[in-house]
Amino acid sequence: MALTTRGGGAGGGDPAKAPSASDPSLGFLTKRDTEVKLPRATRVKNKTPAPIQITAEQILREARERQEPEIRPPKQKITDTHELSEYRLRKRKEFEDVIRRVRWSVSAWVKYARWEEQQRDFARARSVYERALDVAHRDHTLWLKYAEFEMRNRFVNHARNVWDRAVSLLPRVDQLWYKYIHMEELLGAVANARQVFERWMAWRPDTAGWNSYIKFELRYGEVERARAIYERFVAEHPRPDTFIRYAKFEMKRGEVERARRVYERAADLLADDEDAEVLFVAFAEFEERCREVERARAIYKYALDRVPKGRAEELYRKFLAFEKQFGDREGIEDAIVGKRRFQYEDEVRKNPLNYDSWFDYIRLEESVGNKDRIREVYERAISNVPPAEEKRYWQRYIYLWINYALYEELDAQDIERTREVYKECLRLIPHKKFTFAKIWLMAAQFEIRQRNLKSARQILGNAIGMAPKGKIFKKYIEIELYLGNFDRCRTLYEKYIEWSPANCYAWRKYAELEKNLSETDRARSIYELAIAQPALDTPEVLWKV
Repeated sequence: MALTTRGGGAGGGDPAKAPSASDPSLGFLTKRDTEVKLPRATRVKNKTPAPIQITAEQILREARERQEPEIRPPKQKITDTHELSEYRLRKRKEFEDVIRRVRWSVSAWVKYARWEEQQRDFARARSVYERALDVAHRDHTLWLKYAEFEMRNRFVNHARNVWDRAVSLLPRVDQLWYKYIHMEELLGAVANARQVFERWMAWRPDTAGWNSYIKFELRYGEVERARAIYERFVAEHPRPDTFIRYAKFEMKRGEVERARRVYERAADLLADDEDAEVLFVAFAEFEERCREVERARAIYKYALDRVPKGRAEELYRKFLAFEKQFGDREGIEDAIVGKRRFQYEDEVRKNPLNYDSWFDYIRLEESVGNKDRIREVYERAISNVPPAEEKRYWQRYIYLWINYALYEELDAQDIERTREVYKECLRLIPHKKFTFAKIWLMAAQFEIRQRNLKSARQILGNAIGMAPKGKIFKKYIEIELYLGNFDRCRTLYEKYIEWSPANCYAWRKYAELEKNLSETDRARSIYELAIAQPALDTPEVLWKV
């Protein structure tokens, strides 16, 4: 049975099936003609290993062996002058074409100039370098190649001219100066080399430039010149390493006093430098080598006082080793204390609110017995106030104040300072949120010990007014009772009961006071008032009494 296509003639086909009509760029081709046919992926049916295995190394070796030899152009032999001139003309044209395409490429210019140099046409090579400098005069490698070309072919004056221009244009490129000076040294022109060094030093180079100048003078035995350069060097670069280098230079020549003066200048000038530790260690070791043990010890102690604790770890280690070698028992103990002091400083620096570290640090200083240092540590410790006004954060902190006050009273025996410590502590505590009865009572007892009863009463009165607590009432009543002021005791008991009417202890003690004074009616009235209270903490005790 015949099949007919829908739509009849050539114009009735589906537009999607006529790509040439929809895509004019294909011309008479169809999409099928332009499709890229990929080979079908072969499916491996037999996956068992082959009897003969081959490694990746064998594959690479076979590929290398079967590689065709590289095709190289034939060597050209020039037999006469005419062929040589044609060859040169062709090569120059090639180089000029390359330069025209990549004018900024320094390597293209250098290749051109080297080819001209091989042809022994130095004027043309020089011309190529000069043209290159018009393009890239800031490229120091181009100047180096140019100057080396002049030196290689023994054009000394031309080379000097190139070096002069190079260091004038690029004075911060040290390599140009080094090469220039090296050339003058090779030529034996020491005066010219020295003059170049002076020009370089006028640009204030880094330490490497100054060191090379000093070594240059020492190579020719000019010690005084080298010393003068060192003086300029340390003035230009006042750093510990430059002074140490200068002192070592003097030591090599046996000038001990000069070396000591250099170290002393450095210690005066750089005592607060961040690398001062290195300087002091070198100074102390210098004195050790000179058998000046006391001088070395004084330097170590001076340094430990001046250098911040965070940067003095190496200094402490050296000092401890020094004392073990040269010191007596006391000196070794001092060094060990210094090391422990450094450890505590590190701890409190990392966490200033770690009060246990402060207690250990204070205990260490108190064992040494230096009053100024003890007070300094106490002041630093109490300056770290807890960040939150909650009593649990203050419970360890408040003992710093207590210990400080006891130290001033008992060890330092400074009464006024003790009084100031107590006042400052009481001023600092936020009594509206919480208080410490212990501080109030200790301050009052201190005043009693100084026979200043008025101040003690004032402190306890302030405590009752600002932050009343049962412990304060009890102690205040005990003091007044001991002094025989029974009227004051009655007043205090009344305030105590007024502040805490449910406290059976206060009622009972008040009644006992009256009973002991043979005031039976007053005692009975107090008991009557107590049992009439709407709420009591321990009523059974009160009824029993």
